[in-house]
Amino acid sequence: MVLGALIFASMGVCVKIASQWFSSAELVFYRGLIGIVFLWLLARQRGVPLKTRYPLMHAWRSLIGVVSLGAWFYAIAHMPLATAMTLNYMSSVWIAAFLVGGALLAWVPVPGRDGKVPRPPLQGPLILTVLAGFAGVVLVLKPSVGDNQGFAGVLGLLSGLTAAFAYMQVVALSRLKEPEARTVFYFAVGSAVAGGMATVATGFTPWAEWTWGHAAWLLPVGVLAALGQLCMTRAYASAKTESGTLLVANLQYSGIVFASIYSVLLFGDRIDATGWAGMALIVFSGIAATVLRQRSLPKAPAEEH
Repeated sequence: MVLGALIFASMGVCVKIASQWFSSAELVFYRGLIGIVFLWLLARQRGVPLKTRYPLMHAWRSLIGVVSLGAWFYAIAHMPLATAMTLNYMSSVWIAAFLVGGALLAWVPVPGRDGKVPRPPLQGPLILTVLAGFAGVVLVLKPSVGDNQGFAGVLGLLSGLTAAFAYMQVVALSRLKEPEARTVFYFAVGSAVAGGMATVATGFTPWAEWTWGHAAWLLPVGVLAALGQLCMTRAYASAKTESGTLLVANLQYSGIVFASIYSVLLFGDRIDATGWAGMALIVFSGIAATVLRQRSLPKAPAEEH
């Protein structure tokens, strides 16, 4: 997961540079095309068949993954890399927010509901964790909104929201023993199809406006994206226990550290104390939300492990 986080941060660098000449839809399209070729070759080399028994699960994973990817690419293009990366890693906080929202709805008086039915606990610490996470978002976006980057911030949050569903689907597919090369291949196919449709609607960048030097940045976008996805998928598949899954989920936040280093050293981004505090708060709340959710899960019987 740490290697995958480093690769994703490195991909973000390439996306930010390539976004000077290509739209976000184009980047998603080319990322998918390059990923298809790379993963097909990898699957063939490993002897992994690409035929699957779970086409609908792959379709759903690709759909939400493409929405997350497109929103993330847009945020990277219009915001500091460290900020865009941080907002994308809000997925754990979003999942906790859904749990809190479901618990609160269960406490709302409804005519006809049996008062003897036990209601789920409100989980005060989890509520505080969610509030802390969104307080971190306010701190991170405060300087950006003043620079007319509010829309990019909203899409950054959307990327984190949809990434939460994508990660859950990746975990589900790994538990069904789907090879990571196959899972990532179908995501590349979905990226190419959705990105291509969006680019046809919005228009491709004219050939006269870019050079092969510009196009050279598309190759690492596609290859690094595929490698990062393979690392992430393998990490979750390798986590055989609850504590292992918890460790993997928390190690993903190392990507924010890598992105921050790139953001400052390569792009000269100036992140003030408020922005750093917001990023730290989001990382803390994400880790805390993951730990609290894991502790609240019912323990499975020994024979089911």
